[in-house]
Amino acid sequence: MHIHRTLIDVEALSARLAAKAPTVVLDCRFDLADPSAGEAAHEARHLPGARYVHLDRDLSGTKTGRNGRHPLPDRGDFAAWAGRMGIAPGVQVVAYDDQGGPYAARCWWLLRWLGHDAVAVLDGGFSAWRAAGQAFDDAEPAPPAGTQPYPAAEAPAMPTVDADALQRSLGRVRLVDARNGARFRGEVEPLDPVAGHIPGATLRCFQDNLVPGARFKPADQLRAEFEAWATPAAQVVHQCGSGVTACHNLLAMAHAGLEGSVLYPGSWSEWCADPARPVAVG
Repeated sequence: MHIHRTLIDVEALSARLAAKAPTVVLDCRFDLADPSAGEAAHEARHLPGARYVHLDRDLSGTKTGRNGRHPLPDRGDFAAWAGRMGIAPGVQVVAYDDQGGPYAARCWWLLRWLGHDAVAVLDGGFSAWRAAGQAFDDAEPAPPAGTQPYPAAEAPAMPTVDADALQRSLGRVRLVDARNGARFRGEVEPLDPVAGHIPGATLRCFQDNLVPGARFKPADQLRAEFEAWATPAAQVVHQCGSGVTACHNLLAMAHAGLEGSVLYPGSWSEWCADPARPVAVG
């Protein structure tokens, strides 16, 4: 069957499951204000065969207090986790959430970073599956048999930049912030100790990639919006509060055929942890 590398719609996923094509479905629902909510929702009802993925436990590494709220996991640890999920080269992975795709996009980006490109986000997520009248499940699938760590690419397959390198490149890259406007401008800051944004950043809230119903805009519309920046994809650096919703903009650009843009994983939560780094407001 066709391999999906950015988005997959409900009909295509339903067809894969009906045909019993090798597919790993990952439920990435999460709530930053209540980290147990997504797992509770999964236990009550989830897509058939879906395994739960927790943002803090599975899609993040160890926090030090200076590396952001959701640092990248160790690649070896993440490869082992992917193997335990039944992910192997060529196996289609489909990630979903119920908030327009930011947590599913983080999972998508991490698997691409590992070197697995047969991964897509369910367009419209849990709500689209429900609206289409598709079946749900409340039982956990049996653990995959004989799993091995995913054979990760020798080097990360998705580019990143650290805080020091980003600070040196300010003014020479297009830095894109995926948070909402109020947080970007420094009017409110519910999650981090300092309000504002990295100087020179452009606001592109991840929700700007969506149409009503939490589905992504058509690829050609997204491409036109991103190309209006007149910046090559490789010179675009994405960030947000902690490197999660930034992955939504990376996914949207990839869906538009604009590959190669860069993630600043630590994002604002790492940046503002060092009082020597500059801060902008407004």
